Amino acid sequence: MESAGDKGERTVMLCIYHESTDPYFNVATDEYILKHLNEDCFMLWRNDNAIIVGHYQNTLAEINYDYVKEHNIAVVRRLSGGGAVYHDLGNLNFSFTQAGTDTNLADFRKFTRPIIDVIQQLGADARFEGKNDIMIDGQKIAGNAAHIYRNKILHHGCLLFASEIRSVTEALRINPVKYVDKAVKSVPKRITNISDHLPSPISIEEFTRKIMKYVLETYPGARLYEFTEEDKEKIKKLRDEKYATYEWNYGKSPKYNFKKAIRTTGGLLEMNLDVHDGIIKGAKIYGDFFSELGVEDLEHLLTGVRHAEDELRSVLNSINLERYLHAITVDNVIQAMF
Repeated sequence: MESAGDKGERTVMLCIYHESTDPYFNVATDEYILKHLNEDCFMLWRNDNAIIVGHYQNTLAEINYDYVKEHNIAVVRRLSGGGAVYHDLGNLNFSFTQAGTDTNLADFRKFTRPIIDVIQQLGADARFEGKNDIMIDGQKIAGNAAHIYRNKILHHGCLLFASEIRSVTEALRINPVKYVDKAVKSVPKRITNISDHLPSPISIEEFTRKIMKYVLETYPGARLYEFTEEDKEKIKKLRDEKYATYEWNYGKSPKYNFKKAIRTTGGLLEMNLDVHDGIIKGAKIYGDFFSELGVEDLEHLLTGVRHAEDELRSVLNSINLERYLHAITVDNVIQAMF
């Protein structure tokens, strides 16, 4: 079998069990390894409930905002392109970071080969299909994405082992009419859990150990590595200053137009927003409600505010909304804006 660690390529690979389940910290870890560790690396890790959106996607257009808010699901933008994916503790994520030349960096088959080998050894017929997917019986068990930085590649994938499939579909379910933009859209596919296809049940912890053992035994120069305290401090700084911020996770979304109408006790309320870099550049309010003062001043108040619930709620709570939108509450307006 040809592996990413065959002769002719780098012969040192650090193998990392990453115990953190903080999605912001973990996505920051990928960037830290890519840009600050000289050795090739392989990492296995899991995230608590999160949606990880592709680098070029419109975040709000990819998520079911109400479901995400209700279930306290983290939303994090990653370095690599591709579509949005849902993570929970039933998923196992893997990352390869490797140096090379332009001709051999982005080889999805190479980096998924050890994962597929382990799943096949466990008795499931996993195969690489299409551009970047691992499938079992025509159903997707993993998507993969990559990001190239100088002469290095970060290749990572999310393995559905025992994920809550209903949460996957609910968290990513959106109304395509609400947004009009030029961002990359996620493509829905039939998905399944690896555990459902194994002849003998194993835990996700045992599955993790088997993959790590395979990589350690297959890749020349592979050895276990634990992050130093200095590593952890630098990752936390990157987490706090980049990956846990609104500016990165929402503000980097491409320009988009948002439109949504809801029925309230005060009548139909329709919000139309032009959003650029996460900031509302224009707002128009329509409906069959009654208004004492008209809506022009309210539209002006919303312009220049981030398309973020906490900031919009603060603006709306600072005024006598009843005079602008009779019998329509702040919660109603927030609902119509997401």
